[in-house]
Formats: sequence, structure tokens, C-alpha cells
Amino acid sequence: MEPEVITVGLDGTRESLAAARWAAGEADRRHAVLRLLHAWILLAQGPETPPQRDRNAGARRVVEQALDEVRADHRELRVIEDLVAAEAVPALLRAAEESRLLALGSRALTAWESYVLGDISLEVVGRAERPVVLVREGWSGRQPLPGAGAEGEEIPSPAPHVVVGMSLKGPCDALLSFAFDAAARRGLPLRAVHGRALPVTAYAPWGVDPEAAGEIVKEGEDALREAVRPWRKRYPGVELGLTVRPESPTRALVRSVPGAVLLAVGRRRHRALVPRVGPVAHAAMHHAPCPVAVVPEEGSAA
Repeated sequence: MEPEVITVGLDGTRESLAAARWAAGEADRRHAVLRLLHAWILLAQGPETPPQRDRNAGARRVVEQALDEVRADHRELRVIEDLVAAEAVPALLRAAEESRLLALGSRALTAWESYVLGDISLEVVGRAERPVVLVREGWSGRQPLPGAGAEGEEIPSPAPHVVVGMSLKGPCDALLSFAFDAAARRGLPLRAVHGRALPVTAYAPWGVDPEAAGEIVKEGEDALREAVRPWRKRYPGVELGLTVRPESPTRALVRSVPGAVLLAVGRRRHRALVPRVGPVAHAAMHHAPCPVAVVPEEGSAA
């Protein structure tokens, strides 16, 4: 049986090196092969071209630098170096089809950029048929250090865990399979999060009606518990927590990220030419500091 392949798309940035380190750790956990891929339209040149005139040398250095980063902590990992003569988006989409998952670097964005982003990562995430994991520069996977409160007291960081954002608007088997598997491989708890915006009738002149909000939360908890029931049986060793918040799904998910080592969200598959991700997945991609896995799902979107 051929081993799984974990592919990381490289572009020479610090973010893509962070993605390479994350992908190497994932490949180690899965006993998989790591594929270091850089898409580059190779320039024609003769076989006797001297090194100082080799205009493809920079592309090769991108892959070599990532290999050096990976080998620092994963000396025994099987690695494939792949320099592909193609445009980045089609090359990455083909690589995603051939891999268990695809990892890409993700840069921090301003509020304005997060709404007008049209880069390669967003297009690949919106079209890929396999999970795509976005990793920010500097992500180490280590538990964050304790912070300081208003009076200087130390505030302990939340214990490491995996978070899965649930929309409950359609099938979510692929998303739950990915999330439970990720938590099991890491030996960490899984936290399933669902947000439900309160209807207008839940608001009173003095604020939110607690009884109405409680009913909304109870309905969400029942639906969430039913959705994860089969997966709890398949992964009895995974500690599972359920969180339902009476607020927008985006806000509920962002509030649940502290302490997470991985956030998994769903994306509905679209047959249209224009790549699309759901609003919650879009917010997670741009604002969550931890790696974000976007999992395509038939009829389900976060």
C-alpha cells in the first residue's frame, strides 16, 4: 500500500516555510511522504548554461530552503522535491487531488485586505477537492505562553485543543472525520463550536431575553449532539466538548480559537467558475492565528 502524500505549496516566503514545517509534522504523524512543491514557468535555456546565467536557480533555491527547514526536525522523513513547470493555481489544484491534504502559507491581513483578497491561496481553497490547511508565519504548534491581566496577574493559557466549526446546515461527515482524526493523532481534546444568531424576538427593551436565548442554545446543543453522535462512537478516545453560543457563527468561532492548535471549518463544494468559501471559513482564514483547515463538503459550509 502506497503511503499518503502531504503536499506543501512553496513560494519562497516565510509563510510558506511555516507551512512546510507544519506539513512535515503532519507527515510524521501519518507516516506519510512530504512533497515540497514549487510551481514555476521554467525558462528555456541550453544544457551548457553557466550557473551565473541560470534564471531557474532561484526556483530551485525555494525548494532547497524548505528542505533544509524540514530536515532540521525531521531527519528520517521521506521527502519529494518537486519543481513544476506550470502556473501556481492549476499546479496546486492538481497536487491537492493527488494528496491527502495541501498546506499553504497564509499572511496576516488588515481589515480591508481581508475583504478584497484575491490571491492564490483563496482561489485554491475555493476550488480544491481535498482539505487545504493555511499556516501563518511563526506558527510553532507550541502552547502559547501565559499572558498578563490588567493588574499584572498571570492569566494561564487555555490547554491545547482542536476546534471544529459546525454550521449544521447540511452534511458534515468529511469535516467531522477530519477533525476527529486530527484530534486523535495529536492526543488532544476536540471542541465542536456552533453559533446561532438570536432572532429579533429575543431582544427586549432592556437587552436580550435570557429565556429566549436559552431556548436557542438548547436547540443548538441538541442538534450539535446529534451531529457528532456517530463520530463519538468511532473515536471513543477523543475527549469532546460542545459549545453553542447565542451569537453569529463568525463571532462564536473566533471566540473559541485561543489555545487551539488547529481549527477545522467546512466549505460547500461549488460547481461555478468563481471560487467561493463561506463567510465563517473566510473569517477563520484571515483572523485565526492557528493553522486553519478548510474541508470541502457536499452541501455543508461554515
